[in-house]
Amino acid sequence: MDSNLRREIILDNYQDPMNRGLIEDDSYLKVNTNSESCIDNLDFMMKIEDGIVKDIRFDGEACAISTSATSIMIRRILGKKVSEVKKILEEYQHMLHEEEYDEEVLGELVVYDEISKQPNRLNCALLPSEAIDKMLQELK
Repeated sequence: MDSNLRREIILDNYQDPMNRGLIEDDSYLKVNTNSESCIDNLDFMMKIEDGIVKDIRFDGEACAISTSATSIMIRRILGKKVSEVKKILEEYQHMLHEEEYDEEVLGELVVYDEISKQPNRLNCALLPSEAIDKMLQELK
């Protein structure tokens, strides 16, 4: 991916993230997650109905990478079946850890395909996927 396009996608999702702001609703799964290597401290909430992600929201303090990764991840998983979300999370993890991955499954999340070149930023990019995974584990 062109570095200017990569930068533009990350910046756009940092400055105007999708679904930022929490709501009062006990039907949502909720989790807090933070990073040991950065300022990131985010609260996530996700509503799943009939095995489909109907809504996901977040709020808190986070760096540009965490905020933009969260926004892009939300856009990618909204309306998806839980099984599809798990596949997206799996492929995202593979990509971030420099393993083989399916680019089509990830969509715009591929903007982080070179994040491993900045090891201190890896935790920032992983934060949203870890939070979503924790919430999905609560479904069991």
